[in-house]
Amino acid sequence: MVYAGASVAGKVVVVTGGGTGIGAAVAERYTAEGAKVAVVGRRRGPLDEVAARTGAIAVVADAADSASAQGAVDQIVAHFGRIDVLVNNAGGHGFAPVGETDDAGWAASLQANLTTAFVMSRAALPALIEAKGQIVVISSLAGLFAGPSVAGYTVGKHALIGLTKTLARDYGTHGVRVNAVCPGWVQTPMADAEMDEFAAHAGLDGRDLAYQTVTRDVPLQRPAQPSEIASVVRFLGSGESSYMNGSVLVVDGGAHIVDLPTIAFDHAGM
Repeated sequence: MVYAGASVAGKVVVVTGGGTGIGAAVAERYTAEGAKVAVVGRRRGPLDEVAARTGAIAVVADAADSASAQGAVDQIVAHFGRIDVLVNNAGGHGFAPVGETDDAGWAASLQANLTTAFVMSRAALPALIEAKGQIVVISSLAGLFAGPSVAGYTVGKHALIGLTKTLARDYGTHGVRVNAVCPGWVQTPMADAEMDEFAAHAGLDGRDLAYQTVTRDVPLQRPAQPSEIASVVRFLGSGESSYMNGSVLVVDGGAHIVDLPTIAFDHAGM
């Protein structure tokens, strides 16, 4: 028996940061199941590529700018007539410790990782309330833990979880459900660039070995593929998650269950 809320066919889904990585994979997953998708981002080229591949529409806009975000929402509603799901995926910036982060870098990291989700959610809320829709916020494992020298990124991703909870609290009464996803390492273009830099710094022979190294202590011992994160996003943006609101789903291959002080025992073969 198929659960009545399982289908996403016909739903209108908006994906920010939709031109690459997780955002592109989310667009692919939803369109493959018959959803109507708008991919939003600042660069026309990647958006057009995703649109051509999936049948989504490309909307060039800055999700952190109020006027631009509202224009994108208005364009999507005019085109499709509604919005059922907003996936706040845009992010980046903030890869330095506090002592090496200047005011401009701090502002840029919060704008990219937090303001984008705040502004797009605010713009889309009237349509989402009307549709009794869902918001899915893409945070990160950095939203739960602190990595080295990623102050702005870590703070922004932590704040996204707070945004998720306050949206869920305030708008659940209007029928809008809001949940967050915290991925670990995902093999995306952004992560590929990080692995290339890490490999060069650590003297490793290429990107694949870099991925193996950073996931050595993850129980599944590999990074996720974007499609694996997209599957969780699809679940949260469907009726299958109908009683989930304000939840945070960790999708990291088990990284968050590893007890840091005992890793040395594994490496010692004990």
